[in-house]
Amino acid sequence: MLFTGVDPGSNTVSSEAAIVIMILAVVLFAFIFWILERRSINYIKELSKGIERIADGDLNTKIEIRGDDEFSQMAESINHMQEDLKELLRLEREAEQQKTDLITNIAHDLRTPLTSIIGYLELLSGKGYSILKDDQRKKYIAIAYTKSKRLEKLIGDLFDFTKLTYGKITMKVGYVDVVKLLEQLLEESYPAFKDKGLKYEFHSNVNSCEITADGGLLARLFDNLIGNAIKYGADGKKVIVKVNEDAKAGTVEIQVINFGFVIEDKDLPYIFDKFYRADKARNTETGGTGLGLAIAKNITQMHGGTITAESGLKGTVFTVRLKKSFEKENENLRRA
Repeated sequence: MLFTGVDPGSNTVSSEAAIVIMILAVVLFAFIFWILERRSINYIKELSKGIERIADGDLNTKIEIRGDDEFSQMAESINHMQEDLKELLRLEREAEQQKTDLITNIAHDLRTPLTSIIGYLELLSGKGYSILKDDQRKKYIAIAYTKSKRLEKLIGDLFDFTKLTYGKITMKVGYVDVVKLLEQLLEESYPAFKDKGLKYEFHSNVNSCEITADGGLLARLFDNLIGNAIKYGADGKKVIVKVNEDAKAGTVEIQVINFGFVIEDKDLPYIFDKFYRADKARNTETGGTGLGLAIAKNITQMHGGTITAESGLKGTVFTVRLKKSFEKENENLRRA
């Protein structure tokens, strides 16, 4: 007689095997979890040490980005923070150096004419006065007066540059005819042209070009550019001023061209920086305050325009581009 059924002993073996498998699975899971957690803990420690090094001033610290999870995102954020701090420190050092250079340049440019003024006044005072002839006295007085005017201009430029740069000036926006403004400035500059043996030409594609702008500031802008052209363009015999209105684009382009001193390529990117002057411009005959072009740039930017320069054998060209319709809120833009 045959008997079929389940062996009770086999159930016990199967249960024990299942328990062992479950225990092994739990142990394996715990082991894998421990490995993963250990990696995370080590990575967290690495992130913490990186932050400590950055806090201690080591801005060259870089944290390796591993995987694509919250910790890797945190590492990427820390690296970005390190780069930002490094850039801020660089800008702070640059600003500090600019302050130092500013003080040095101001001291130099104030001292030079002041020393001359004191020297000539000493010659004209006391015992020296009776020794000098009339023509010598007149000559020394004229020199002292010229140096005094230069000192006055430098101080004026310093005040203007400070007000323009730090927004201490209120713009009075109205309608300005650029063509008439330039014609008037050129006429007023005639004595300076004559003194340098220069002629000027004025060309415009329109008889009148009204834009919204601060007339006083715009006059200062173009007066600086014309004065710069006279100062450095004496060898070229003439200065050309051009106006080109683009009615479709709603813009006007003004160019001031001289054919004298050629600005080298290495100097062009810096000529609008305060106190920057090419070496040739630092002689006593043509050396200016080093602020004229910086002021011109600030005024242009206040009007939402652009100013550029190029120089070569065909002349040195300063180009100002302005919008015909100027929105007054632009006056609150940060000046460079």
